Amino acid sequence: MAPIHKECDYLVIGGGSGGLASARRASGVYGAKTIAIESNRLGGTCVNVGCVPKKVTWNAAAIAETIHAAKSYGFSVETTAPFDWKAFKHKRDAYVKRLNGIYERNLDKDHVEYIHGRARLTSPDSVEVKLDDGSTTTVKAKKILLATGGHPTIPEGIPGSEMGITSDGFFDLETQPKCVALVGAGYIAVEMAGMFNALGSETHLFIRHETFLRQFDPMIQESITKEYERLGIHIHKNSNQTKFEKNTEKGGDWKTLHYTDKEHPDGATLDVECLLWGIGRSPEVEDLGLQAAGVKQGKKGYIMADDYQNTNVENIYSLGDVSGKVELTPVAIAAGRKLADRLFGGPKYKDSKLDYTNIPSAVFAHPEVGTIGLSEPEAREKYGDKNIKVYESDFTAMYYAMMEPEEKAPTKYKLVCYGEEEKIVGMHILGVGSSEILQGFGVAIKMGARKSDFDSCVAIHPTSAEELVTMK
Repeated sequence: MAPIHKECDYLVIGGGSGGLASARRASGVYGAKTIAIESNRLGGTCVNVGCVPKKVTWNAAAIAETIHAAKSYGFSVETTAPFDWKAFKHKRDAYVKRLNGIYERNLDKDHVEYIHGRARLTSPDSVEVKLDDGSTTTVKAKKILLATGGHPTIPEGIPGSEMGITSDGFFDLETQPKCVALVGAGYIAVEMAGMFNALGSETHLFIRHETFLRQFDPMIQESITKEYERLGIHIHKNSNQTKFEKNTEKGGDWKTLHYTDKEHPDGATLDVECLLWGIGRSPEVEDLGLQAAGVKQGKKGYIMADDYQNTNVENIYSLGDVSGKVELTPVAIAAGRKLADRLFGGPKYKDSKLDYTNIPSAVFAHPEVGTIGLSEPEAREKYGDKNIKVYESDFTAMYYAMMEPEEKAPTKYKLVCYGEEEKIVGMHILGVGSSEILQGFGVAIKMGARKSDFDSCVAIHPTSAEELVTMK
């Protein structure tokens, strides 16, 4: 059968959050003939193996912590059985599947043609799509958006590393591992270590340095690392993994990790049912045909795109994780909509682009972490020590008032201010509810709030957030 040929104004390769947001804006608002291509499930990493199922699992972990804390508030709560991982997993899968359907219906609602298949650029304005039945179709487009996202990385050079899983595999686990090792110091490893531990797995976190979340303010790094140790997570500092092999004595899913760390410089072993690599992500570009279209790639293979999402090839654009610029779902969504405005919205939007400064982000650790703007070291390097003033607060949230001292988690806040006007250039918070707190304060900081603006706001009492408007 001869290949089917299609034409469109806007071709979006990648059905993740950023690509779909751009496609729907282009078609639904501006009437551009738009085609979206996805080879996996609609919604991308966030919906299927990222933010959404992660937060659902974090909620379960938070409930487990609440059950434990209930006794301090006078409740006699006893669990009659262990956490039902399998039942929870299947219910979570069903929720994600419903979201996949909603995404597809939304494309239809906005008149975006959806093709399920694997796309490959064949020229600067054409792609070939391999469909599910093995046949191919070609699409010629006036403008092409590359929003294919990324995938987790498995390390090379470590024998047996392929027997470990990644964050994708976390959501495929049918049973809860009794003992788990996680390798990594970023969002993924830290969040999943916290969830495993709260739900009852013996949890080991292997990091290369003394602290994790090393891109965050030192206050966050030091406090959350110390808190994870208090919670009973085994932190293996200054670690390296040398081999991962099946454990024939224990059988089943048991395997043995060989490693060195601060406490075992000459080497040690750990028997685990699961090893999760959380060492980073790579762009999904392997079979995208970038060379055929002349699209340039930068460090680690990321597609090079400027602040307007332009690649080096006219009428080819890129955004989201595949371009490696602030790899957060809301960032990709915002960039995708801004790009559609600029391409199809007329003169009014000719300069439309996303402002990548002061983007708030949260880590769903235990407790939560929120950050926006510059860390204290970054601010001092940029503006000079004499121009920076830092306000900090370290306290115990009222939630822990009824608990024993050893059961109380920390709450720590920091404001980094610049110049005589004390413009807030960084805010870093750790404690219960930090993600929700940050969303509101993020608006103020994005608007250029000064310390005096925070001071002028009357506190809401009793809350943790009131500390941010009463710092001295």
